[in-house]
Amino acid sequence: MSTGTENASSPSGTWEPAPAARWEDAFLSGNGRHGTLVFGDPNDDRVIVTHHTLVRPNGGEHARPPELAAELPALQDRLLAGDLTAAEEFTDGRPLQWVQPFHPAFQVRLRRPSDGERDYRRTVDFTTGVAEAHCAGWRSRVFVSRADDVIVQYVTSPGPALDITLDHRLPGAPDGLGVSDGAVLTSEGAVLTLSARYPGSDRAYTGVTLAVVTGGRTTLTAPGLRVADAESVLLLTRVERHGGELDTVARAQALRALLPDSGDPYRGDPYGGLLERHLRLHRTAFTRVSLTLEADDTERALPGSELIERPGSPALLERLFAAGRYHLLSASGMLPPRLTGLWTGDWDTAWSGAFTTDANLNLQTASAVAGALPEVVDAHAALVHGQLPHWRENARAVFGARGVVAPPHTDGESGHTYHFSREYPLHLWTAGADWLLKPLVDHDETRGERDPRLAVALAEVALFYEDFLTRTDEHGHLVVVPSYLPENRPANADASWGAVNAAMDLSAARHALLTAAAYHPGPEADRWRALAERLPHHRVNDDGALAEWAWPGLDDTYDHRHLSHLYGVWPLDEINPYDTPALAAAAHRALELRGAENDSAHGHLHHALVAARLRDAARVAHALGQVLAGDFFHASLMSAHYPHRDVYNADAAHTLPALVIETLIQSTPDRLVLLPALPAAFPAGALRGVRTRFGAEVDLDWSPREVRAVLRPTRTHRIDLRTPSGARQLDLRAGEDRVLTLGPRRTYSAADPHIPPPMEGTPWQHAHGT
Repeated sequence: MSTGTENASSPSGTWEPAPAARWEDAFLSGNGRHGTLVFGDPNDDRVIVTHHTLVRPNGGEHARPPELAAELPALQDRLLAGDLTAAEEFTDGRPLQWVQPFHPAFQVRLRRPSDGERDYRRTVDFTTGVAEAHCAGWRSRVFVSRADDVIVQYVTSPGPALDITLDHRLPGAPDGLGVSDGAVLTSEGAVLTLSARYPGSDRAYTGVTLAVVTGGRTTLTAPGLRVADAESVLLLTRVERHGGELDTVARAQALRALLPDSGDPYRGDPYGGLLERHLRLHRTAFTRVSLTLEADDTERALPGSELIERPGSPALLERLFAAGRYHLLSASGMLPPRLTGLWTGDWDTAWSGAFTTDANLNLQTASAVAGALPEVVDAHAALVHGQLPHWRENARAVFGARGVVAPPHTDGESGHTYHFSREYPLHLWTAGADWLLKPLVDHDETRGERDPRLAVALAEVALFYEDFLTRTDEHGHLVVVPSYLPENRPANADASWGAVNAAMDLSAARHALLTAAAYHPGPEADRWRALAERLPHHRVNDDGALAEWAWPGLDDTYDHRHLSHLYGVWPLDEINPYDTPALAAAAHRALELRGAENDSAHGHLHHALVAARLRDAARVAHALGQVLAGDFFHASLMSAHYPHRDVYNADAAHTLPALVIETLIQSTPDRLVLLPALPAAFPAGALRGVRTRFGAEVDLDWSPREVRAVLRPTRTHRIDLRTPSGARQLDLRAGEDRVLTLGPRRTYSAADPHIPPPMEGTPWQHAHGT
């Protein structure tokens, strides 16, 4: 078939005609541990170094959850009796404590005499992870090796003199930071070190850079070195957070061990050898999934800063999809992405640069499973499993329960719940563990195996609900009390943030219990299913909308950025147009009534993801348009939290690929939905390599004339197939490709998008194995 995209290739990078003037516009590289922000200035080139472990001690490292379990029964009594302000007193009186804030390490700074910037260009190649800048007679390349966990910077034709320093002076660096640096000549060139001890703490971080100089002369010029008339300079950098003193000699030797020995084919090209090892991991991951649209080649050739000024351009969506995958992969390794991904050029990071688990982290990683990035899933799992002991302490201290409760904010070190206040009583939130475990369950479904570590975690969530769900209403239904809906409260004049039966809490408890039962057949499963059946149904309010609180007398607050009450629609499958059409209609009404509050990027994209599940393409297009036209993207194609590039934040950048996939392909363990919510602005294109939860890889081509899908199943299974042309059962056989071809593309009814089309839609032209 023809989609108009056959001769186009998926975008593999972006470029700019000038160096970055702001750190927000610097090109990014990372391996999920180390990160870099690359300015690309030939005369004062700066590479800011970051690392996932770099969080500043602020007291949060010693904080523990509040010991409130003994007071829980009294709180429950008051809330059930109608005291809507009772939760405000459920505290141990502590002031608000933020988690340890994420910060940059230092900048590797290379200065040389100016000789003009003729033919200047800087690029970042998403396929390789290399950020490059060059002009006449000078070239610099930077990447962060996924294989060797090292920052690699390679400068050729550096000029008659190049001064190299490690410079800690970055915006917001605290007074009293104890900094020491050093430089020593070696047979390769030199070793530079910089250590910084946090004020009032025994913690520190140290960076070590090995400079390998080819040709010319190297001399020490405090605090760094000068390289004169060299052919090239290769810099290898690592940074480490630690207590006590760090053995920098051993760290320098470890960097030296990365260089090729006499028998290595890369003996004369150490940069090439380092890059080749990195590409085996990075390129393989990035290229698994690609998107091409019917875009204009002239627009495809524009620098990113010009392309983002054309919000309706398919070329922009192509590039942002690729950039989002690249940045998400680059930020994920030892941990998943923070609010700022893996990057910041300022010590004063908004919201501490934390992992915020009541929406932001969850949205950022939403494309990991379908988008074929198990590296992101593994990073997410590392965060979860590494903090389970702290989650157990949260359950015991706050609720007097067995099992686990996840924190709403974490710095990556501590999983304790201690960040809460009167306005945001986040210590009452019990749905976090289910949301954080959901992508790990999806991953298990996709690969057809069950992770025993996940089975243990799911059982612990179920144990928590066994102990916590003890109160009932007049009808004998279990009651979630206290209950907190991120980050909203009832509209009642006397209502506080702590309430009863938040819709998200009901969906999460039900899903957690049923999922744990599926992983643990036997008496436990029977007990957990029985508990899930005793939870109340969702409530539909007087506006015909799915209510945010399934408790009489609690009114909805519509103008809010969070859509936590629609958790059953997305990311869960609890409410959908096929099995629960009446609830889907109520959820759609709730979406219609929802405001955007402060226009946060995560609010718009969360709205769009829910709309995609409800098959409302027009609503998807509007929410996506708010982000594309709202000046959310920096020249780096990293995003901001608010319009007009206000507050550096990865939500939009990392979430956008998930939204694109959801508009084109959705799956459950037993269902495939094709083109559920495609915006009219993108009438033709190709999406390659999407993974489904029933164990098949899907390639999709679409145009107004024809839709073609190729399914490559890894296991034999019957699925429910839904398309704009109708519905049918489809039998898949492991190892046998299935080609599905439809005639002219129809769209779901905009007037009633949550109702499935009739079964007797346009007949299939082909459905065969190849």
